[in-house]
Amino acid sequence: MSGHGHETTPRGGKAMRLTGLVRKETWQIFRDPSSISIAFVLPVILLLIFGYGVSLDARDVPIAVVVHDQTADTASFTAAFNHSRYLVGQPMRTLAEAKRALMDGRVRGIVVLRSDYTRRLLAHRDPAIQVIVDGVDANTARLVIGYVQAVWGSWLQQRALHSGVADQTPVDAEQRVWFNPEVRSRDFLVPGLIAIIMTLIGALLTSLVVAREWERGTMEALMVTPASVGEILLGKLIPYFILGMGGMALSVAMAMVLFKVPLAGSAWVLFGTAALFLLVALGMGLLISTAAKNQFAAGQVAIIVTFLPAFILSGFIFDIGSMPAPIQWISHLIAARYFVAILQTVFLAGNVWQVIIPNSVALVLMAAFFLGITWRISHKRLE
Repeated sequence: MSGHGHETTPRGGKAMRLTGLVRKETWQIFRDPSSISIAFVLPVILLLIFGYGVSLDARDVPIAVVVHDQTADTASFTAAFNHSRYLVGQPMRTLAEAKRALMDGRVRGIVVLRSDYTRRLLAHRDPAIQVIVDGVDANTARLVIGYVQAVWGSWLQQRALHSGVADQTPVDAEQRVWFNPEVRSRDFLVPGLIAIIMTLIGALLTSLVVAREWERGTMEALMVTPASVGEILLGKLIPYFILGMGGMALSVAMAMVLFKVPLAGSAWVLFGTAALFLLVALGMGLLISTAAKNQFAAGQVAIIVTFLPAFILSGFIFDIGSMPAPIQWISHLIAARYFVAILQTVFLAGNVWQVIIPNSVALVLMAAFFLGITWRISHKRLE
């Protein structure tokens, strides 16, 4: 009966087998709460933690302000800190008191106006200020210095404007911030986090679920059916691809609605490149599960091989250009690096094809590599 059907309608038989495999995998997903949790609950948790809990911005940083000679000009300058959203000036009477506050961690920096500050200011003789910062956190220290310089420059310009005297600063800088005009680290972090989430979704979903089938012996039973290796792989990929794209859609919606991250580029470009990256992640998960055949081992390997490199070497938080040359070379082997570059570009800058196309080509090559290796390994096992 079925033999006759296979001879007359081979294409129809392949379609029926593939449909059956997809339906079987879909029912397994619905019966397994962990798959739904990985695809939809995990992105929500990670986005909430990183979106609200992690920030590279320095806001309301306490600064000690020491003034040795109280005048109208020094009072005007110290009052300028009250208008900064980055610094909070705390007046202190002596430098020793300010140093103790810095040692105790009550302030992150000290601004000192010397006793000759007003006299040098009126004489146009470079009224320098002293800035002392806590260098334990080097990133915050650099930000504090920049913020103090910004307050200093803005105050000089305002003073020159109100007094009618030419500004004594040698350079009048007009700042323009492209792509992230509000300079919010959240707008930079959340798009990159989507790549980390997609890595976890793709690799964990396929590695754990397929490894479970190896443990239960259902994978061997599946491989002795008339279904080809390609049909079995497609039967695994299609449901989890749809599930992963659902997780991607949820992550993008949270980024735009909850965290107000702008989407400057095209949604079609965003989801098209996400599909490429998801194929890479699914391919890595299938390869891990095929090699490990154990849920615990597959989960550990998936986290170590996919999540940690994606978190550290993708440019999500740490600037790749600041890494040593050998580490920068290794980062080219991390698929998340290419997707992070695409995400941050599409979200903040728009459809910059000089960035999108090369990184998309890299994702296509990596997807072909991982899926091809998985197909070869599975093919050998069938023999």
